[in-house]
Amino acid sequence: MALLHKGYLEIYALYPNSLLPLKAKRCCKLDPELKIHNQEINKRRIGIEHVFGSLKTFKILAGRYRNRGKRLGLRFNLIAGISNLELIKK
Repeated sequence: MALLHKGYLEIYALYPNSLLPLKAKRCCKLDPELKIHNQEINKRRIGIEHVFGSLKTFKILAGRYRNRGKRLGLRFNLIAGISNLELIKK
């Protein structure tokens, strides 16, 4: 099961089991129970978003990757390893 936010609506077609927050329409607001549903999804996603934010402190992941594609996996694994070490320290 994937946790998605509203920016990835197209992925929902490929992975129908994903949890996607519900979006309010222009004319109507969300019901309180639907807001609670969205809050529960967002509570589960916040840890993932924090990890993405910490990875983006490395400028190589924050923007467009302009180096050799062959080394992208190696560099990403090194950055993820550094990030995991920082998480262990906390």
